[in-house]
Amino acid sequence: MNGKREMTGWKDKILFTPGPLTTSRTVKQAMLQDLGSRDFEFIEAIAQIRRDLLTLGEVADAGYEAILMQGSGTFGIEAVFSTVTPPDGKWLCIINGAYGRRMNYIAGVLGIETTVLTYPENHKPNLQEINDTLAQDPAITHVAVVHCETTTGIINQVEEIGEIVRRNGRVYFVDAMSSFGAIPLNLAEAKIDFLVSSANKCIEGVPGFSFALARRDALLAADGYARSVSLDLLAQWRGLEANGQFRFTPPTHALLAFAQALNELMMEGGVKSRNGRYRQNYQTLVAGMRKMGFVEYLNPEDQGPIITSFRYLDHPNFTFQRFYEALNKHDFVIYPGKVSNADCFRIGHIGRIFPPDVKSLLAAIADVLIEMGIT
Repeated sequence: MNGKREMTGWKDKILFTPGPLTTSRTVKQAMLQDLGSRDFEFIEAIAQIRRDLLTLGEVADAGYEAILMQGSGTFGIEAVFSTVTPPDGKWLCIINGAYGRRMNYIAGVLGIETTVLTYPENHKPNLQEINDTLAQDPAITHVAVVHCETTTGIINQVEEIGEIVRRNGRVYFVDAMSSFGAIPLNLAEAKIDFLVSSANKCIEGVPGFSFALARRDALLAADGYARSVSLDLLAQWRGLEANGQFRFTPPTHALLAFAQALNELMMEGGVKSRNGRYRQNYQTLVAGMRKMGFVEYLNPEDQGPIITSFRYLDHPNFTFQRFYEALNKHDFVIYPGKVSNADCFRIGHIGRIFPPDVKSLLAAIADVLIEMGIT
């Protein structure tokens, strides 16, 4: 081979993960075009992406702005925290999983004061406790919560929390990393001031950037607060508004792929239709897993259509590492667990996958259990 690597096959493994995801062939093909970052065609693509994101958030022409930011979704979250927090600001972080804990950690590293309300990973936040905390602590300026906590797949009640936050006169931030584009959400009706998601989640693009949807008045009110140059969300918005360009080198190919992914989302019928496909994937998966003896970590009424945590089988031959590696050899990729109080693994239902793909995964799992001497 003269030291060169060779392709062993053309077909990608199917990713049953929360992102990066399996993408369509046409999304991949969109990355085959080279465009300069100042090319008029590329600038128009950015403008269209921003318009489409506001449409997905149901806030086109409603006083909101879409801001694209280089880096993963965590970069976008840190951009919000570091940009909009005043010097004496304080956040209430509502936590019921690893990604809520990450937001609190980001704030700590930035030197931002926080208070936390922490709940078990299989419980939704207590609305009355959130209201009481805000009423009792006037120093709190901002409130943060995760919409779909992919530690478990639980869907938190962001609309109800938004009502409480607005009633108490605070700024409201939602991490919608793994829900935006698949769970209908009107930002204005939910009283959301800032929302962050990522290119490589439910819109089915590829990694490379995150985006924030921001209420314009709340964004402008943060003038002078930025703690970072590259993660200054307000400066990024002003640059996009001034000339349509990123302030620093943009991920051109990822953006072109995302533009195609947005087109495919619209052609599928929008957020409600994608939600329907993901829900079919989820229902097919859970029915098949239950037949093989697997049990979900969450109660069904708390489970969303994004990702499901399953408990390990109670069998002496079951080890997750062997299970994972065997499925990988069958060309299926699942995800380790993040639950802190139980042995779990996760299977995502999102990306360019359909119920027949889920059935193929279930058949592979059945084969793997036989290989492991479990059935």
